[in-house]
Formats: sequence, structure tokens, C-alpha cells
Amino acid sequence: MQAAPITRTGRASLAAGLLTAVVVLSGCGAGSGDDSGARSDKRAYAPADGSRADAAAGAKEGTAASAAPRKTERLTAPHVIRTASLSVEVRSVSRAAAAARTTVQAAGGLVANESTEQVDETRATSHLVLRVPQESYDQVLRDLSGAGKLLSRTSSAKDVTDQVVDVDSRIATQRASVTRVRKLMDRADKLADVVTLEGELSSRQAELESLLAQQASLKDRTSLATVTLDLMEPETVADEDDGGPGFLDALGGGWHAFVTGLRWLALAIGASAPFLAVAAVLAALWRVLRRRSRKEGPAGE
Repeated sequence: MQAAPITRTGRASLAAGLLTAVVVLSGCGAGSGDDSGARSDKRAYAPADGSRADAAAGAKEGTAASAAPRKTERLTAPHVIRTASLSVEVRSVSRAAAAARTTVQAAGGLVANESTEQVDETRATSHLVLRVPQESYDQVLRDLSGAGKLLSRTSSAKDVTDQVVDVDSRIATQRASVTRVRKLMDRADKLADVVTLEGELSSRQAELESLLAQQASLKDRTSLATVTLDLMEPETVADEDDGGPGFLDALGGGWHAFVTGLRWLALAIGASAPFLAVAAVLAALWRVLRRRSRKEGPAGE
């Protein structure tokens, strides 16, 4: 008995059936691979009889598995750290500092640090560290620069998006690792396994807290820009008349010369007083001796 020839329709049906079978088998293979990976991760963490749990190996596997989806997280908004430094000359430091505080607070920022110093009797300086929201950064810089005579201005921007994404991914991985260790502790029966898992849990929680601190620092520096503002008053210069010195200036100069002359005269008298005193004593003795000699002369004749 001869087999019936296969038509084109039969060939198409056979090809479609084979393609469906390949797809089904591929899906089953992938599912079994995921299940085996999960089972291997559990075996890496599960404590064996008479030995300690290999928790460190499970942590490395979890970290390697979580490194793959980081490329998709790169599509998030950029994270930039902005800083600026301004030096402005103003007529009144106190009024300019109050205006700067009002400007920053109106923009939703805050004054992180402020110090004022009195240079001399007429001049003062003030140093302010301001934290400004990123969306108000440019406007606040313009307002602060226009408060007086701008002496210097510097600004910088640093993109830390990759660092933020990396820290977020490591936090997610570390949290999952801590959760797995806690589940293993709930199932541990032997004291040696419990002690080992407690050490692993403590070290992973410490690393998680460090990552959370890094995340908070990055969030603070990227959400608020830092502006350093230095305010100073100009040096006062005495006004000079175009017509030269007047009568009062001449009178003051003459009086100064007179006082200076008296001072030098007093110094000269003070320096020669000892010599004058000795000369006066000698002159008095000479006069006494001379008078005696005159009286003795006629009496002897």
C-alpha cells in the first residue's frame, strides 16, 4: 500500500506544528532554568548538616544577578550637584545679608551658615552659605549678583546620575540579601548555623546602612544647590578739595608745628637740666669765694 503524497497545505500545517512545539519546549526550558537558579541560590544559603551556611557565595550570586537591569535604570532624570561662589561689594552688609536671607527663603531654600566680622570702625564683612532648590538656582544667583557691585563669581556642576543609580541598585540588592538571611535564620535548627547567619546578617545590615547614608547625602546635594556668598563694604576715602588746603588746614598745621616745637624744647630743657644745676652751684660758690676775698683784702692792708 503506497503512502499518500504530502500536499503544500499539509507541509504548512506540519511546519506550524513543529514551530509551536519548539516555542513550548523553549519556554519550559527557561522556566526550569529559573527554578534551578532559585534552588541553587537557596542551596547556597541553606545550612548543611554539620557545616556552616555558605552565605557569602549566595551574596555574590545575588549581586551578579542584579547587575543586569541597570541599563534600563539609566533612563531616569539626571542628578546634578551644583555649587557657586559670589563676592559682592555692598553699601551696608547688614541690609544686604537680610535681603539675601529673604531671597533664599522665598525660593524655598535655607541659610546653612552665616558669620559677620567687623573689619574696622566703619567696615564689616559677612560670609553666608546658602542652600537653594535646583529649580530656583539660576534666579537666586541673578538676584544675589545684583545686590551690589559684583567682584567675582564662580560656579560648577557635576553629574552624579550614574552614582545615584548604582547606589539605588546596590541598596535593592542588599535589602534582598538581608531578607534571605533572615528567612534562613527562621529555618535554622543548629546553634552553629544560627551563629553564622547572625554574623552574616549583622555585616549585611551595616553595609545597607552605609549605602542608605550615601543615598541620603546624594539626595541632599542634588536637590539643593550650595551658594557661598561673601558681602563686604567699600573702603572709605577722605574727600579732598580741588582748591588745595584752606585756612582751617593751615591753622591745624601751624598748631601742630607749635606743639611739636614745645615738645622738642621741653625735651631739650629736660636733657640739659642736670648740667644747668651743676653750673648754678659752681657759680654760687664762685661768688661766695669772690666776696670773701674782697673783704679780706682791705682788712689786711
